[in-house]
Amino acid sequence: MNTKKMSLQLLFWFFILGLWQLLSLVYGPEILPGPLYTAKGGYELLVDGTLLQYIGISAYRVLLGWTLGSLIAVPTGIIIGKVYAIRLFAEPFLNFIRFIPPIAFITLFLVWFGIGETSKVMLIMYATFFIVILNTLTGVLSVEEDKIRSARSMGASEWQIVLHVIIPATVPYIFTGVRLAMGTSFMAIIGAEMIASNEGVGYLIWNSRLFFRTDWIFVGLICLGLMGFLTDRAVALLGRKLLSRYGVVSTTSLRR
Repeated sequence: MNTKKMSLQLLFWFFILGLWQLLSLVYGPEILPGPLYTAKGGYELLVDGTLLQYIGISAYRVLLGWTLGSLIAVPTGIIIGKVYAIRLFAEPFLNFIRFIPPIAFITLFLVWFGIGETSKVMLIMYATFFIVILNTLTGVLSVEEDKIRSARSMGASEWQIVLHVIIPATVPYIFTGVRLAMGTSFMAIIGAEMIASNEGVGYLIWNSRLFFRTDWIFVGLICLGLMGFLTDRAVALLGRKLLSRYGVVSTTSLRR
């Protein structure tokens, strides 16, 4: 079964590469570079060290902002979900500001935090924070009231209820929010690097237009896809190994 699945996946990718090459012949490599042309451009960037340097810089920014945003959002979401008085005021604000995309704040963040690393990390934290906090809040509110009452009837304190009832029940929601926030973090950093950076994958994509190097643009896009894919798989694997007892499973472990 695994061999059959792998064969089908390989056939799919060969079909994509073949279609890509065919379209490149139709439109020309200047408009749509083919796989070989793109690989040649990637090799150029790899040889001079630019590609690995930019990938490392973008990955560092994303991981730092995503981690900090998640660490702040999880306890905040639990507090908002647990304390009704705070939720009464916080929930309308969260539902208002979450519709403002991170890229809209780039200019303000540059004014507030400068053009250095701080503004980019803060932008990713913003992109992460509201997704994780809303998923955490949803998880807290979804905990059955009977479980909380049962814990209280057995003499559990509010802190013990949070620690042993609410948090375990909320873990799958938190994990889902963290994985979703990873994708938003990549979108945020690319926007920031395009506008206010002289290094990173976003800068590579944006700067390549000046030289009309569409092959470099495709290299940047492919690198982004691979970075996101590998990061998401790593997070999913980690979640399945460490949080399976809370009902967390990765999509790769599901079988139909």
